[in-house]
Amino acid sequence: MKFTTNLKFALTFVVLLSYTFASAQEVIEEGVVEKKEVVKDTVTHERVKIDGVVAVVGDYIVLDSDLDKQFAQLEASGVSKSEMPNRCQLFGKLLEDKLYAHHAVQDSIVVNDLEIRSQVDQQFSYILEQMDGSLPRMLNFYNKDTEESLRDEMFEINKSQQLANRMQEKIVKDIEVTPEEVRQYFNEIPKEERPFFGTELKVAQIVIIPKISDAEKQVVVERLKEFKADVLERGASFTSKVVLYSDDVASRKTGGLYTLNRKRPQMVKEFRDVAFSMQEGEISDPFETDFGYHIIYLEKIRGQEYDVRHVLLRPEVTQVAIKEAKEKIDLIRKRIVDGEITFAQAAREFSNEDETRNDGGQLINPRTQDYSFELTKMDPELYTQIESLKDDEISLVLQDEDRINPIKFKILTVTDRINEHEADFAKDYLKIKNLTEQDKQFKAVEKWVDEKVMDTYININGEYRNCEFESNWLKK
Repeated sequence: MKFTTNLKFALTFVVLLSYTFASAQEVIEEGVVEKKEVVKDTVTHERVKIDGVVAVVGDYIVLDSDLDKQFAQLEASGVSKSEMPNRCQLFGKLLEDKLYAHHAVQDSIVVNDLEIRSQVDQQFSYILEQMDGSLPRMLNFYNKDTEESLRDEMFEINKSQQLANRMQEKIVKDIEVTPEEVRQYFNEIPKEERPFFGTELKVAQIVIIPKISDAEKQVVVERLKEFKADVLERGASFTSKVVLYSDDVASRKTGGLYTLNRKRPQMVKEFRDVAFSMQEGEISDPFETDFGYHIIYLEKIRGQEYDVRHVLLRPEVTQVAIKEAKEKIDLIRKRIVDGEITFAQAAREFSNEDETRNDGGQLINPRTQDYSFELTKMDPELYTQIESLKDDEISLVLQDEDRINPIKFKILTVTDRINEHEADFAKDYLKIKNLTEQDKQFKAVEKWVDEKVMDTYININGEYRNCEFESNWLKK
């Protein structure tokens, strides 16, 4: 359980691509290692072990080849030799993952098969792209005869990993820490071992988005109405409309298909409200979301799940609107620089960014949910925009875009700077609280593993019985 952050990430990625699943019905006799040998060369008669069962954890097995595959994947993912675990460490991590998955099934934790299939599709496409689009090369690498068999096995691996993740989430979900626990945790850290926190900045921004005229909005509404009429009255293909015209580029390759679940929010509220009010085979009227204007075709209803296809059109941003937005933010910047208005006041009065406007333009760190950004962990794009700014200096006007707006203008400022320093209880309370919570979660998981190891069927074979494990896998 003591891996570096990079290694943990790499191991998680590897688990998704290695093959370590066995069905609950598979019976394996204790103490028996399945080994197959083949003659590699008829002249030398050199024998090579194909595979062997090296461990059983509940309903799951671990094969000797699983470790070889994971080492290969770690190396391919860029893990350095200094960070590479030894075979026993990697084996222990596999055992732990199987323990989580086994007890997730026992605790009736359910994962969504459609979500897993979607993950498999994304992974398959990514790996295929890394192999220059060669399916035969990909099948050969994973020792599979068909694409279907590879996808099926990837599905089982993803399902096993999701079960493991859900089990870990369940173990720690109710863990909280009190202020006294935080204080005690901090006081127990020897002064020479107290963490150092890197330089932190607080950043604010004002965003001006070009206005879209009513005339441009009406243009896309009328075009979507034409698409609907073309499908209903002239038998055109809805999927073809998606592929040819939709501005939702990511969904074009799937024909605009999304699977929505009534119990799990996905897509914006306006989109869900329309989809869940429709009948199978129906096409909606055009409707608006933050992303633009849509029409939806409801393809299939399966209980709580709705298969929908949609066409998205974004109204054109005219050059006139762009020019007006640029002139507006230029004027706002000048007023701030001239001292007529503060940055925070200007943000509250003029900024078009709802998420930051009421906080005077202050950006929220998505990692910590507070205003501080650690310099070494800051998003590279944001860093390049503010790296040369002094405190309270206003940046030049920057042109930007996001997934909703194809063009927008912004100015930024650094509102506060805290230099690198040793942890201070008062100043860094939230960070220390987070460390305290992580420590408490780690101990809870460690205790859970120790307890479950003792009441779960576990059998370790061969040379792996000589490993020194952090957990009591051998039940000594």
